[in-house]
Amino acid sequence: METFGKNREIIKTAVTGSLATIEQEREREIVSRRLGLGGKKQTLEQIGTALDITRERVRQLEKSIVMRLKINAEEGRIAPLNVAEKLLIRTLTEMGRVARLDDLARTLFDKPTIDDVADLAFLSVISAQLTDIKESDTFYRSIGIAEYGTAKEYQAKADEIIKVIGANKEPMSADQLDEKLDYQHPSHITAVASISKKLATLNGLWGLSKWPSVNPRNIRDKIFVVLSEAGEPLHFDQIAERILSSSFNHKVVTKQAIHNELIKDDRFVLIGRGIYALATWGYEKGTVSDIIVRYLKEQGTPIERDKIINHVLRLRQVKATTVLLNLQNRELFAKVGKNQYQLAQK
Repeated sequence: METFGKNREIIKTAVTGSLATIEQEREREIVSRRLGLGGKKQTLEQIGTALDITRERVRQLEKSIVMRLKINAEEGRIAPLNVAEKLLIRTLTEMGRVARLDDLARTLFDKPTIDDVADLAFLSVISAQLTDIKESDTFYRSIGIAEYGTAKEYQAKADEIIKVIGANKEPMSADQLDEKLDYQHPSHITAVASISKKLATLNGLWGLSKWPSVNPRNIRDKIFVVLSEAGEPLHFDQIAERILSSSFNHKVVTKQAIHNELIKDDRFVLIGRGIYALATWGYEKGTVSDIIVRYLKEQGTPIERDKIINHVLRLRQVKATTVLLNLQNRELFAKVGKNQYQLAQK
């Protein structure tokens, strides 16, 4: 806690010291309101109305003020900012050279306030040592180390990661990405990937945010992820327990809701009493009799009883006696020769 408090003091002192270089109070107020210092970020219109000037004049003044602050910062005229820059660059280096604004704030302050986040954003705007990456439809508000790239260069790196993952068609680990990209360390790849809204990660794997395997948005997707991670069929209770105890972002969900989705989604196949598997593993929906019918149709000739049993047991977690009971259905199956079966003639 002492470290977090010290970090907050360093950042706050840098903000105060930077604002102190602005002589006119109205100009300090404009830049503070525009960048959300000490409160909610305000629009040009709101500030213009409050100060009785046009929105265009507010825009001009903001641009001029920020430019002067950047010059003062670059020329080392703001001593407290120099200290803050060292802290931020050291922290960003440990995080992979670039980070989402919110993630950086949590690293520095543990439980950041709105003011903490606004202070960091302000420093990233005026510091020549930092790269300010604006919030957009495809990128999170982020801060990088200027030595390693401009905002466009960081964004281009993220787009390159997206391209590699898209071509791979399935999630990849940082180490796998490192084999295809020219980075000094996999942590740099993870850091760059984290600033893109088109990418998501789950259990150490990166994929496109539209892929349920890394960004499950609903109960069905979460079931799919749980079964995929297990790599084997699971009982309904096991699936529910893993979802309810997972780190997924989800609303309160009941076991009954999970069971309903298992029944409705074609990706999941009931293969035993309450046991479900993924259809992609080669399982097909249907009863034991349905499986036998499909198998006999595929073979086109009478099949030995044991072969039928073995085939069904590969697709369903049932007892051999259950298969034998189904074979007794004379409307579907006919016994021919010694322990061989074919489809009943209709």
